[in-house]
Amino acid sequence: MKKLNMLTAFLLIGSSAVTAQQKQDVSIAGTVKGVNSGKIYLQKFNNKMFFSIDSAEIKNGKYAFSQKLELPELYGLTLNKEKSPLYIFLESGKITADLDTARYYSASTISGSKSNDLFTAYKKQRDVKIDEFIKQNPGSIVSAYVLYRDFSYRLTPDQIKENISYLDPALQSTPYVSVLNDLVGVLSTVSIGKKAPDFTALDPDGKSVSLSQHRGKYVLLDFWAAWCGPCRRENPNVVKAYQKYHAKGFDVFGVSLDKSKAAWVKAIKDDQLTWTQVSDLAFWDSAPAKLYGVRAIPANVLIDPDGIIVGRNLRGADLDKKLEELIR
Repeated sequence: MKKLNMLTAFLLIGSSAVTAQQKQDVSIAGTVKGVNSGKIYLQKFNNKMFFSIDSAEIKNGKYAFSQKLELPELYGLTLNKEKSPLYIFLESGKITADLDTARYYSASTISGSKSNDLFTAYKKQRDVKIDEFIKQNPGSIVSAYVLYRDFSYRLTPDQIKENISYLDPALQSTPYVSVLNDLVGVLSTVSIGKKAPDFTALDPDGKSVSLSQHRGKYVLLDFWAAWCGPCRRENPNVVKAYQKYHAKGFDVFGVSLDKSKAAWVKAIKDDQLTWTQVSDLAFWDSAPAKLYGVRAIPANVLIDPDGIIVGRNLRGADLDKKLEELIR
């Protein structure tokens, strides 16, 4: 494991608690290289999505925002609301964000926010150990965010609780920790050996379909989306497993986290997914995903004929091996 050498300069950020989620004055100003006029949008992060809360005119390549915002917190700056924004952890005071349209994510620079400095340093690391990171920065909003965003989907409920305990009490009321606490409860209800919760959603034709309608077979509850590259790369493996084991009592029940019905339907056709597909087209607000504590995709849950969960996140050869073991 590499030590967090680049983070040591920022350890003082976590030595004292921040007061999270209070509205404070913040000003953001900067330049947009390659753009003389137009609009720039300030967006707020919520549940892996960004929502525009303000806009500013770009004049002669410059722009400025001045607002009372919940701070410290993750926001985004973008010239196109349809694309992912430049992430920026905002704090009270004056912040400069100079954007480079040619290399938006790699060459744009942000100064004036110690939280953002820490986040930038974190992103440059490999093999980060989340417990060490939090212990070194217990009072930083970045620690709560990283635990929530980058590690929650690969930790057990007990590991999530343990890492939450390392965070400063001032961070316990943040949305990130709130979601993590809820996730601990959800994951305990959908672990291996537990009864798979039933739900109903709409298929591409608008017909209501329930998971329980597939009872009596081994069912792979498969969470994916047309926009998810890793999901699309995994789909051929799921197709292969379906073709190999379907006649022996195996089925797949796909749940899409798409926003666009057209993109969802096209991906089903393009990837030759011939099994039942449902979606509420709610992106990360997907009700089935919340029900199963899904925080990253692709994700799946293997359910036996009696409705008991017997596997989670089985991919490629691991899925084939498990099915070969169960279905004879």
